[in-house]
Amino acid sequence: MLVNLMVAGAVWGQSSELGSAPPAASAPVAPSSPYSRKYVSKRATMYYTSVWGVDEFSVKYAESGEIIRFSYRVVDPERAEVMIDKKAVPSLIDPQAGVKLVVPELEQVGLLRQTPKGKPEAGKSYWMAFSNAGRRVKKGDRVDVVIGNFRAQGLVVE
Repeated sequence: MLVNLMVAGAVWGQSSELGSAPPAASAPVAPSSPYSRKYVSKRATMYYTSVWGVDEFSVKYAESGEIIRFSYRVVDPERAEVMIDKKAVPSLIDPQAGVKLVVPELEQVGLLRQTPKGKPEAGKSYWMAFSNAGRRVKKGDRVDVVIGNFRAQGLVVE
């Protein structure tokens, strides 16, 4: 009986196609990416929160593109200490542009990086600014931020 139903369904499907007009041409659809342009996935957020004690990453194009600002929020101060370690040299890597940006040090200001005295505070956001001389990193690029052993990959520059 199951075979009869399958054969009947195939015949009905063919008979309706034979008498119908050819389908109308549709506009081409651009391929969509399964990756969000702006947000970090839930799985990645759970990883960064549980291992590094940080979340809410933001990478922004600032000062007409001369500066790329990276910010994050501390969830667990003990785990987030690597983020404020003054010995860890932060860098921003853009594989598309083939560049590695660093945090500049100004004579009277020092490093363009927010580092609290002591431990970071839970719930507080911190930032650092990377020099983008020549404006090689553009809005929409996917970048990696490396601070010591910490590495956030595929962040989108807004």
